[in-house]
Amino acid sequence: MAETYIIENVEALWPKIDKTYVFDQKVKRSVPCNPRDTGAEFSIAFRMDNDTAKALFTHMKAAYAANKEASWPEKLVNPFVKDDNGTFTHKAVLKGAYKGEVTDKPLQIDSQGNTLPETFQLTTGSTVGVAVTFYPYDFGGKQSVSLRLKAVQVIKYIPKEVRNPFGAVEGGFVLEDPNPFKTKAEEKPKSNNVLEAAPADDDDDDGFDEAPVKRTAKAATPAPTEGGGDLGSIISTWDD
Repeated sequence: MAETYIIENVEALWPKIDKTYVFDQKVKRSVPCNPRDTGAEFSIAFRMDNDTAKALFTHMKAAYAANKEASWPEKLVNPFVKDDNGTFTHKAVLKGAYKGEVTDKPLQIDSQGNTLPETFQLTTGSTVGVAVTFYPYDFGGKQSVSLRLKAVQVIKYIPKEVRNPFGAVEGGFVLEDPNPFKTKAEEKPKSNNVLEAAPADDDDDDGFDEAPVKRTAKAATPAPTEGGGDLGSIISTWDD
């Protein structure tokens, strides 16, 4: 039951691993909290492709079958949420404390195995590996298998964007040169003299007539949808 399983190459969604957080109903968002507070947890949701989801579900079913009680249903219900693009989302959690004992914070490492700083904040959209252990449970008459978060390896990091809360103000202050690293060599000399244009040389190709390079903007990562769609056909296929 305590076997470590690694979910490889998934997309991180709303990771909260640098400290424990709890959802605050007043502000309608997760806020930092003491590890012993009710609901305190480390967590990371993740998006995975079909093959990764199938492999994870197979191991979850095995853990369920090996540890379920006699009164529990024979089969584990698929807990994943299916997204519109055919991927699946799920979540790994580690409570701030179990039976009063504060837990160790999940390990965060880079692609080479180096431990990341205590203050490192993972971002949504980053590519990660997630190490978990399986814990079958029965809560309120519902049986499933929780993924207890142990560690995260950051394969590709997406820098955090700083959101600007302001709009443009007409007639307001404007920084003349917003690039503080611009060197004098890059500055164009100012002159009031009008220079006579040099005659064109048909034999000299300066590349001016070459077509500009087209750049295609990257598509934004779609946000996970609420609800999972119909998983019946997929579950039956995975159960084969």
